[in-house]
This record gives sequence, structure tokens and C-alpha cells, in this order.
Amino acid sequence: MRFAARTVLSAPACKAVKIRGYHRQYLTIFRSNTSTINGGRTAFLLTLPVLSYLGVEAYRTVQSATVVHALEKAEEAVEQADYLYSCGETEKLYQLLLQYKDSDDAEFLWRLARASRDLSLLAHIAADEKKRLTFEAFEYAKKALEKNEACFAAHKWYAVCLSDIGDYEGVKVKIGNSYIIKEHLQRAIELNPKDATSIHILGYWCFAFAELAWYQRKVAAMIFASPPTATYEEALAFFLKAEEVDPNFYSKNLLMLGKSYMSLKDQGNAVLWLRKARDYPPHTEEDKEVKLYSDCIEAHLFISCSS
Repeated sequence: MRFAARTVLSAPACKAVKIRGYHRQYLTIFRSNTSTINGGRTAFLLTLPVLSYLGVEAYRTVQSATVVHALEKAEEAVEQADYLYSCGETEKLYQLLLQYKDSDDAEFLWRLARASRDLSLLAHIAADEKKRLTFEAFEYAKKALEKNEACFAAHKWYAVCLSDIGDYEGVKVKIGNSYIIKEHLQRAIELNPKDATSIHILGYWCFAFAELAWYQRKVAAMIFASPPTATYEEALAFFLKAEEVDPNFYSKNLLMLGKSYMSLKDQGNAVLWLRKARDYPPHTEEDKEVKLYSDCIEAHLFISCSS
């Protein structure tokens, strides 16, 4: 396991590495130019007592060994966390990362936000525990962003978790948060243009607002003078871009391409992408749901055309 993880993580800095995973079909790992663990090689700012030359050299040697050991231990924890995520071991992953909840490292914190959220989505989690985990995930994502504003994954999971807590805070808050969600998704894409999931989520944001019924738009307009708006064309462009960045990376992106074309009355392309979603090899429960849903929509399209 250690050999496999180190092989995956030996990719060049700033390169997105994909691993077959759980929930989201690919895992994206970001490595900065200095280190995966941002604080690992930060210089220590210590006020040293007056030491002899030999004493200073000995101190430096011991400290250097301590820093290297801490760095290796942190990198090993990240590798183990990413391995558990790729295997769908949500509860084990959460327990592992919970040990780092007080960390100042964004790499631990955004992973903990994601793990908390994934745990909240499991079928056996009670409603009150789901709510607790949802707000907990948001706090970890918020802290990750505070610790490293340049971390694309922190922006992405902050946006996702902010959207989640909107389900508990009412329509007005949810609509108001939508502006912030979009900004953080755009920032995530700026920081890492090769992260297909951020692009997909922004496409989903556009599709959701393009799909609003007229009465929902009226309600939104009553709350905000200029509520968020988007078009199916914008949503389609993001879904296509995500597919271009990482072809066939996620069954739901294929489904949303089909739905976008269907909304734009382009039946030929709608059927093409719906069939791709249907034929996507199912690895998760979500993939199975997408497969079934794609079949239903395609059947509906043919019935509509025949009538």
C-alpha cells in the first residue's frame, strides 16, 4: 500500500493526479512547489540562547532531523488518507483525519471537511448527526481556507460545504450564499484549471439557476433585487470543459451533458451523452442511479418524439 501510494504521489509538483475512487470517481491531489504539507518546510523562527559554534551546529542537526521526521509522518498520513478515500472507507478516513482537526495545515483540513461531508451522506447516519457533520464540515473547510487561501481544494470544499448548510438556513440565506459559492468555485478553477470536479460543480450551479421555475424566480426577485441567473448554454460549456480536462471522469457529468442538450432541444446530442452515462461502468451507488436515470430520460425522449 505504501509503495503504491508513494508511486502515485511521486508525480511532478502542481500536477493533478487521478485515482479511481469513491463518491467522486477521481481524486485530485494538489502539491505545492515546496511540499504537499505546506507547513512542513517552513523555517522555524526561534530566539536562540547564546551557543558556541559546535553547540549551534549540533542544535541544527537535531532540529533538521526532527523536521524531516515530522514531514515524513505528515506525508504518510496524507497518503494513508488518500488511500482510504480511494477505497471508499469513509468512516475510517474520518477517524484518521479527526486526529488532525487542530492542525494548521490546509491539506489536512480540507480533507477532513470532505470526510465529514461524505460521512453525513451515508444512509445510516441519523438526521441530527447529519446536521452536526454538515456544519462541522463547513467549519473545517473555512479553517482550511483561512490557513491557505492559495489552496484550490480549500476553495472547492468551502463552496460545497457552504451550499450544504444552506439546506438548514432557509431560502434567503441559501440564495445569498450562492454568489459566494460561485466566487469560490471560480477561484478554485483559477488556481487549478485541470481540476475537472470544480468545473463540473460550477456547471451544476449554472444548470440549477437556469432550471428555476418562473415562480421560484419571482420569489428570488422578491428577496434580492438581482438574484443569481445562468443559462443552459453556460452550464453546457462547463460540463464540456470538464470532459475536455478529464474525459469520462464522472458518470454524473455525462448525465448533465445529456440533460443540458435536452434542455436546449438538441435531441441528437442529448441521446449521445445519455447513452454514455448509461454505459458508464458502475463503481458506486451514484453510478448505478445515474445509469437508471439515463435510461428513463432516454426512454422519455423517444416516447415524446413518437407521439
